[in-house]
Amino acid sequence: MTIKIEKKIKGYQVVKPEDKAAAAAAPAAVEPKEAPVAEVIQMHESLERPEALIGSTFKIKSPLFEHALYVTINDIVLNAGTKYEQRRPFEIFINSKNMDHFQWIVALTRILSAVFRKGGDVTFLVEEMKAVFDPRGGYFKAGGVYMPSIVAEIGAVIEQHMKNIGLIHDPEMSEGQRALIAEKRAAYEQAAQKKTELSPTDADTSDSAGFPPGATLCAKCNTKALVLMDGCQTCLNCGYSKCG
Repeated sequence: MTIKIEKKIKGYQVVKPEDKAAAAAAPAAVEPKEAPVAEVIQMHESLERPEALIGSTFKIKSPLFEHALYVTINDIVLNAGTKYEQRRPFEIFINSKNMDHFQWIVALTRILSAVFRKGGDVTFLVEEMKAVFDPRGGYFKAGGVYMPSIVAEIGAVIEQHMKNIGLIHDPEMSEGQRALIAEKRAAYEQAAQKKTELSPTDADTSDSAGFPPGATLCAKCNTKALVLMDGCQTCLNCGYSKCG
């Protein structure tokens, strides 16, 4: 049989009959199979919104507004059913009967939702929003926590939601620290009882968190739980102490 060679010959090799027989007898080389790689879906802008999302709604009652704000944060579940499953914030809505601040609330929710869909580390939003101060002054919410502005409280709501889904983790105190705080709190309350008995009016000034009425604002956790003990300011909520 004649074979026409249309390409330029760059080299040649003479194959003998015994070489063909050896090649036929040798077992075929088995190519190593590549291990299957799981396709991990990451958050990105082009990720399409599913028909249904899961989320949570938080209520904000501020003395700055006549009506409450309702903050809804919806999450998307990435890599559902695998070990890489993760909930990530996808969109946020804020609703209220108060229409005075409608335009900046709509702008804020659209920007936050865009950042959520961008992907990456979105936890930085919490610190940025909690650092916003109202020039008219802040307020104390239930539990004695100071909020410098309504934007800061929205940031606190986002922080709580991220903690719920596992994006932010609180630094856990050791058992020794918890025991020390409990001991200091008991000693402070005992010393206060020795000085004077609380009048009904004084009892009403204590906050819902149960911290002593004379406690001041802690610079670390923004809670009215800072008391003077042994000549040092100590927070009964987070354990912060100016003495180290």
